[in-house]
Amino acid sequence: MTSEEKKKSSSSAAAVMEKVFGDKDKVLDQALLEHPSYLKLQEELTSAEEKAAELNDRVLRTQAETANAQRRMERDIANAHKYALEKFLNELLPILDGLERAVDTHQDEEGGSGSLLDGVRMTLKMFYAAFEKFGIEQINPVGQPFNPEFHQAIKTEPASGKQPGTVLNVLQKRLFIEQSPGAPSYGHRCPIT
Repeated sequence: MTSEEKKKSSSSAAAVMEKVFGDKDKVLDQALLEHPSYLKLQEELTSAEEKAAELNDRVLRTQAETANAQRRMERDIANAHKYALEKFLNELLPILDGLERAVDTHQDEEGGSGSLLDGVRMTLKMFYAAFEKFGIEQINPVGQPFNPEFHQAIKTEPASGKQPGTVLNVLQKRLFIEQSPGAPSYGHRCPIT
């Protein structure tokens, strides 16, 4: 057998083997893919990837829940402060109205002066300064249209030259806390016809 014949016989043997078994790399790959330990590792990898995705989802949900709880807590604290301030102001409002009435009533006596009257005026100024400091606004609706959301009518009185439903007099003022209305103001209004 010559070297050429050996080559032909060897290549024909390789061709026969390739026909019977196919490409040896493919055969090896297929054998590895079907090996039980490889299949087990593949299942473990898939399971680990699914568990990692599930845990990542849990982490994201927990972070979102924590952020929501923190926002809720901050809002609840702010509301508690605001409503406590509203309740306190509603208790102070009659005192403030009494001081203002005292000044209005005794303004004409003795030319509107006197140490007691001056002391009441100073007390009112301190009230107003404290209100301003905390964003509390006092609303005087006299001359404005009656709004049942903000006003409470005690009685109606006819008034010449006034539009029907106009607030004529305020008996108890109303305070607004940072754009949040407190208790309604009480007063007289023109009858609505």
